Amino acid sequence: MNLPVDDLPGLDCGVCGFRTCSAFADRLVIEPGLIKRCIHLSGDRAPASSRAAAGEQPTLSPCSACANGTVVAGESATAWRDSLGREFDFYLEHFPEEPGPREIILPHNPLITREMDIQPGETLIGRPLGMSCGCPITHCGVAMQVDHRIGVIVWCVTGPLRPRQQGYKDLGYYIAEGYEGLIQRARCDIKIGMRYFFQPRMCMLQWRHSGLVNYLNRTPAGLQVRVEGLWIG
Repeated sequence: MNLPVDDLPGLDCGVCGFRTCSAFADRLVIEPGLIKRCIHLSGDRAPASSRAAAGEQPTLSPCSACANGTVVAGESATAWRDSLGREFDFYLEHFPEEPGPREIILPHNPLITREMDIQPGETLIGRPLGMSCGCPITHCGVAMQVDHRIGVIVWCVTGPLRPRQQGYKDLGYYIAEGYEGLIQRARCDIKIGMRYFFQPRMCMLQWRHSGLVNYLNRTPAGLQVRVEGLWIG
């Protein structure tokens, strides 16, 4: 079986255990049975007509312009809507040298960072609770920076496959304090001190987030930003 990447949903949701649909398609050449991991192609899903009758929004695939890696303004509205049909202003990409999106977090009990002796390089899981995001998905990632004095951890979210293979430490509930990453595509000018709707490229739900941009730096790879004051919706 050789399933072209164009036949996959193109959402890069990570539920299958691979970071991108392209990487998943490469593995399918060797292990075609893994196709059952793609929930978007599952035969158990209700027909599209039934989902539409129930009011479910259709899944949106990325537009063909995604591959150019440039900041784009004035694109069609469908290119700037999340999986629930809500508009957003830019995609937040992760730094190319890192394993996933960079998230700044604080456990609800900051002492856990010291008591569990969290160290850079360790695999962690936890869920952002309450006003900081309220995301229903348990996040998994690798610690990059750890401050045992105040409990703040900077980690890169990597998806569920890593903890399944390597084991993990469970932080429980945490507060998502901010994201750091790159903007390579936006439909408007990005200004420091402004709040924007944005979509993390690797978000498994493909939902928009909102945050205040409080750091900007133009780099060859894109506009480096830090976004704080997060919430979903």
